[in-house]
Amino acid sequence: MGIKTRILTTTATLAASAALCLPAAADEVKIGVVTFLSGGAAGPFGVPARNAAELVIEAINDGSLPAPYNSAGLAGDTIAPIYVDENSKQKNADFQKLVEKDGVELVLGYISSSSCKAIAPEAEKLKKLTVLFDCGTPQIFEEIVTEPKYTFRTAATATMDNVAAARYLMDTGATSDRVAGINQNYAWGQDSWRDFSASMAQLASKAEIVTEQYPKVYAGQYGSEISAILTKRPDVVHSSFWGGDMEAFVIQGSARGVFERSKVVLTAGETAMHSLAKQIPDGTIIGARGPHGDLAPDSALNDWFRAAYEAKFGSLPTYPSYKMAQALLGVKSAADKAGASSQDAIIAALAGLEWEGPSGKVSMALAGGHQAIQDTAYGTFKLTEDGKGSLVDIIRYDATCVNPPEGKISIEWINAGFDGASCN
Repeated sequence: MGIKTRILTTTATLAASAALCLPAAADEVKIGVVTFLSGGAAGPFGVPARNAAELVIEAINDGSLPAPYNSAGLAGDTIAPIYVDENSKQKNADFQKLVEKDGVELVLGYISSSSCKAIAPEAEKLKKLTVLFDCGTPQIFEEIVTEPKYTFRTAATATMDNVAAARYLMDTGATSDRVAGINQNYAWGQDSWRDFSASMAQLASKAEIVTEQYPKVYAGQYGSEISAILTKRPDVVHSSFWGGDMEAFVIQGSARGVFERSKVVLTAGETAMHSLAKQIPDGTIIGARGPHGDLAPDSALNDWFRAAYEAKFGSLPTYPSYKMAQALLGVKSAADKAGASSQDAIIAALAGLEWEGPSGKVSMALAGGHQAIQDTAYGTFKLTEDGKGSLVDIIRYDATCVNPPEGKISIEWINAGFDGASCN
């Protein structure tokens, strides 16, 4: 062997040895992210959720999240998001495209309960891991997909919101003899009112339902419903309106004195408490569908999330943003625990998982480990002297106080007197 040949051989050997010492190149994990990017729900809900996805995915990919999420990627693999507009008349077809043409490893999304009702069976049919990050109807796992394998929801259901709302009224001593409801006429609004009115029947035996109003979703004008409420003179008005509908009701209802004459409970009101701060009357009870936004607990992760979001987008994150971050961190926790980013690995690790988000602990405790529960909180709106929205008289409720135990149907649990609930 000549000198030149030996040099080439030695060089090749050293290069091969060096290659063996290098870490394997990260793979790319495609994730379909579905949220409202157009229409009336985009501004208050869809865009803040998409913004949070962009922020958290970037931080996951470069490993810049606070511990314990400061390792890069999903088990080292880079997330490649594909954003899809939920405001579509062909939601199932959009889902099928993500799965069959785009080749995503998982789909993460959906705000509207009607979207989730359509997508959950499709996810099971196409055998594609799907993480619902927001939609609240309890029907998903109690009626529609009762033995889920591929479908998960990393946020609590509307049952939590409405049991906690009823408890907050009792705990703050609000007069609640006459109760009215104005809720959207589809699964979310119907389930929310069902659980709230049933909870009031358990907690306030003298409470009388004086009117139930069900305008269609995205109606935008509520003159006749407001007139009906004013005529009945309720002590309490309950509304699970969200997005533009909730904002319209605040403006129209406050102009006609609804908020002055009654204690109004907005279970999803947090998204407007800053943007409509000067239009929400003091004394309005505000929920955030969990301990999100101004109701989130103090933590290094929450501090990072609020500061990073405001720096990037020029506004504070609201609960759709928190819930998107919560879902992505759940997926990362599962992948890191499994040591792999494949669908099967994430499914196995996510079932029954617990992790910490910017809103505190999340536990996949229901539906065989596919449905999350968490603590929640309510507060009372108060405009500060400098014209900003704030919450006072905040009360927190343990997850086991306001969510049914495993194996229990929500409304049956409420009607049985919250059997097994653990409240501090």
